[in-house]
Amino acid sequence: MLIRDETAKDVPAIRKVVGDALRLLAQSTGTEADIVDRLRADGALILSLVAQDRGEVIGYLAASPARIGGQDGWGLIGPLAVDPARHRQGIGTALMEGALSRLRARCRGAALVGDPGYYRRFGFGVFPGLTVAGCPPEVIQALPFDGAAPCGEVAHHPAFGLDQPR
Repeated sequence: MLIRDETAKDVPAIRKVVGDALRLLAQSTGTEADIVDRLRADGALILSLVAQDRGEVIGYLAASPARIGGQDGWGLIGPLAVDPARHRQGIGTALMEGALSRLRARCRGAALVGDPGYYRRFGFGVFPGLTVAGCPPEVIQALPFDGAAPCGEVAHHPAFGLDQPR
């Protein structure tokens, strides 16, 4: 398996992996592939990694710039998606480890919304006062690379549509 930056020819496979994988989650909006497309179109992907095996895209991870409270310089991870037929093979772990290694060189930390049971193994934690509108606090997590606890609203890129009425 190879973890690498996306290329233009990967886009259809990325859309399929993201759609297939996230369709299985109760909290999925079904718009996750469209969010990635909007981030890409706006030049707002600071990371766009694919996991490739035998020439096939089997996993994907996106990271975009974020602000927490008044602090710029955070990397927002999401979506992270793995082909459902390839779950529990270490693909998500390899994508996350590759992403964190790259983000450490360019960001003050990483943030995401997701299952604490999964992301805790990478060092993510829940911090009092860390918020995302409409999300329960137990799924809003961060990994500050300098150890300083983040506090405030996690500001996502407009591609996520969080500023739109639901």
